[in-house]
Amino acid sequence: MWDTHGTARRGRGAKKRRRLGGMRGWLAVWLLCGVVACGARGAETETETEAETGTEAETEAETETETETEAGRGTGTGTGTGVSERWGERPHVRVLGSVQDGGLPHVACTCTRCDAARAPEAVPRYVASLAIVLPATHAVHVIDATPDFRAQLDALADVRDAPAGRVDRAPLDGVLLTHAHLGHYTGLPFLGFEAVHAEGVRVWATPPMNALLRANVPFSELVRREEIVLHDAPPGARIDLGEGVTVTPVQVPHRDENADTVAFRITGPSASVFYAPDTDGWDAWDPPVEHWLRQVDVALLDGTFFSGDELPGRDVASIGHPMIAASLERFAPLADEVELVFTHLNHSNPALTAGSAARARVEAAGMTIAREGATYAL
Repeated sequence: MWDTHGTARRGRGAKKRRRLGGMRGWLAVWLLCGVVACGARGAETETETEAETGTEAETEAETETETETEAGRGTGTGTGTGVSERWGERPHVRVLGSVQDGGLPHVACTCTRCDAARAPEAVPRYVASLAIVLPATHAVHVIDATPDFRAQLDALADVRDAPAGRVDRAPLDGVLLTHAHLGHYTGLPFLGFEAVHAEGVRVWATPPMNALLRANVPFSELVRREEIVLHDAPPGARIDLGEGVTVTPVQVPHRDENADTVAFRITGPSASVFYAPDTDGWDAWDPPVEHWLRQVDVALLDGTFFSGDELPGRDVASIGHPMIAASLERFAPLADEVELVFTHLNHSNPALTAGSAARARVEAAGMTIAREGATYAL
């Protein structure tokens, strides 16, 4: 049975109060850890590397040198207080990545937006991932192990209880996997013998996903050496992470070539979050996605494409994602009930660019684009 704790409806003012932090503490963590934007990363078949010619993305994309205030728009207060001071002992989720599997800059792409993302002054974006942070016990879990796994672990340095001066063999308390596409599980080998050589990091996934990991190298080697320990988490199961935080997988319609796909409902002592970064169009959901959205305070949803004209020569609808433009209209009645945030944006998506017409439409609808470092209370 679903835990309905923390699902009382709140107005726009309460939605703003639920946000815990802005971007300044986050950027300080990047500087401290020496994290820099990566170049080419792994590509997934659902994306293309064509430059967007004649599109809004081509004319609007500028070097993404957003100021901290601009980058944090819709994701926090931007007060400039220290990370730990802001969070205190409250469980929360933190955005570790916000773009599609191929990354930004996208591998092998020279479109205007990708070139801008390679500029030294560009604020990094990473492949979509979410951390669940339990400050009282220093427990940290992540949803999906991405190709940007190393940088994302570095970004958690302020909340992990890591040993000084050596490799942390237990850098996470657990990993929860949504599905078997490139950007969502291929970071697991960083926990293996050639890198962290981890000690029993727990991995929760559906039975078909775990079967894939057991049957295929290099993942099977991580299992054999007990660097990761697999736990079955079928849809509807409840995972107790401690400190009053539970996670429940929700079956999601998607291109399930290798295993099935889930979203996660994360419920804490005072609020709840729905995380669905990868899905087919909303009409394919049964029950409707609104059934889940009405049960939570914040929802981070698939925003891969803004509209169907982003990839010249391809039918974007056939790739299997909802369009942000359609989502804005569909979810307008919920904008005052739940905080709606789009994540997993493809490099072609014009809403990635601050000040673009697409971003303005999202914000005018009372919704936001996910940003690395954004935190939401549980």
